[in-house]
Amino acid sequence: MPPQIILASASPRRSELLRQIGIRHLIQAVDLDESPWPGEAALDYVQRVAAEKSAACWHASPQKLPVLGADTSVICDGEILGKPENQAHAQALLSRLSGRSHQVYSAVSVRGDKGHGLALSISQVQFRALSQAEILAYSLSGEPEGKAGAYAIQGLASVFIESLTGSFSGVMGLPLFETAELLAQQGIKVIA
Repeated sequence: MPPQIILASASPRRSELLRQIGIRHLIQAVDLDESPWPGEAALDYVQRVAAEKSAACWHASPQKLPVLGADTSVICDGEILGKPENQAHAQALLSRLSGRSHQVYSAVSVRGDKGHGLALSISQVQFRALSQAEILAYSLSGEPEGKAGAYAIQGLASVFIESLTGSFSGVMGLPLFETAELLAQQGIKVIA
């Protein structure tokens, strides 16, 4: 069966989530500077990056399939906690999240023949207090690599999550409720 959309991301988690809801897709990752602009609010940042990803892929693709771009950021004290640069940085990020609540903003942008749609999911995540031994062991597991805020909710870090208000799939990197609504605007239904 032919693909229904193009995923403008190399994230295996986003691809897995699309497969979970039965959306056939091609992967065409785009290489963008994802640095926040000076003074840019976190909400504006995730929406801008998601829209830039879908636009870059849409304009570059010879196949005019709808394009999905997404961006997810972990926010603590109003600050975007990016992906860890190394194990020491991962440990610092996890120490900062330990015993605290933070937000996860996940934006989805779908661009196609029927226009452009943008949606935002905001989740509240409460970490339990982590011991230094747990932080060290988790950082050495390799799982924090490439993950916003240095953790994967669907992996080993699931045992750190005391509570979650919002979207589990959004914290993973692609809020499926919002994604399904945007795809429906392009004529792609998850459930017929």
